Amino acid sequence: MTSTNLKITIDGSAGSAAPYEQLRAQIADRARTGKLPAGFKLPTVRGLAEELGLAANTVAKAYRALEADAVIETRGRNGTFIAAAGDAVSREAASAAQAYADRVHRLGLTQAEALAAATDALRARYAAG
Repeated sequence: MTSTNLKITIDGSAGSAAPYEQLRAQIADRARTGKLPAGFKLPTVRGLAEELGLAANTVAKAYRALEADAVIETRGRNGTFIAAAGDAVSREAASAAQAYADRVHRLGLTQAEALAAATDALRARYAAG
């Protein structure tokens, strides 16, 4: 299943990631690389669901995750748009990093141990796609 406007492809084969996760990851990647520029209007949930042959709830779940990650923003009846990159995402990433640093410090880990744990987690997360 492929979206013509967004060039999103959903792999329905066994062993592939859940459709909402594939959709979320592809939109996030396109926003991050500028293929979907800030201000780009995304299709409606129903429109994209129909185009991709997915349930509307699947697309809605992906949109909610993208909004929580500050990749997209909903402007009421005006629609859903790619958010301006950087500010909100950078702030959230810095906040998460600070929370991690505080936690591992309280746990008594050395800086090297904390960095190794974070590196392992990032490697595992990004390898999973």
